[in-house]
Amino acid sequence: MMMGRTEELPISDRSLATLYERHAGEALGFAYLLTSDRALAEDLMQEAFVRVARRLVHLRQPDAFGAYLRRSIVNLANSHFRRRAIERRHLPREARPEATADPDPGDRVAVRTAIAALPVRQRTALVLRYYEGMPEAEIAQLMRCRTGAVKQLVFRAMQTLRRELGEEEEG
Repeated sequence: MMMGRTEELPISDRSLATLYERHAGEALGFAYLLTSDRALAEDLMQEAFVRVARRLVHLRQPDAFGAYLRRSIVNLANSHFRRRAIERRHLPREARPEATADPDPGDRVAVRTAIAALPVRQRTALVLRYYEGMPEAEIAQLMRCRTGAVKQLVFRAMQTLRRELGEEEEG
């Protein structure tokens, strides 16, 4: 049996490939906005996909694969940043390597840099609200907090971005 042709793959392989094609691009963009690191975003997206796909038959709502994938990316990103913070506390203070230049022109670099500097929870709430377009109630459920906390996180993130980017709040 030749595995190179799609029609010869088992049904489960075809459905996994379809899910990957349908969700990978958006998941990668979401992970990148959370991490500001393309390689890390790719790793998180792939790890999240593998974790959710492994449990595909056990999902309560198989049609909500994208939501499960986003939740997994948020969990993995939080774990990564927690581990990194612990590692940094234990490493001797040395000169930090210079950041590599982002190929994006002009203001987009400043916006991405400012978003990347936000605390993880603020950045997560902001990305879910404006990039994913999720309502606050869903974000609260995803982040396992109250709706009021989400509103506060987004508000504080926007205040910080306005201050960092030098934009005045208009009426």
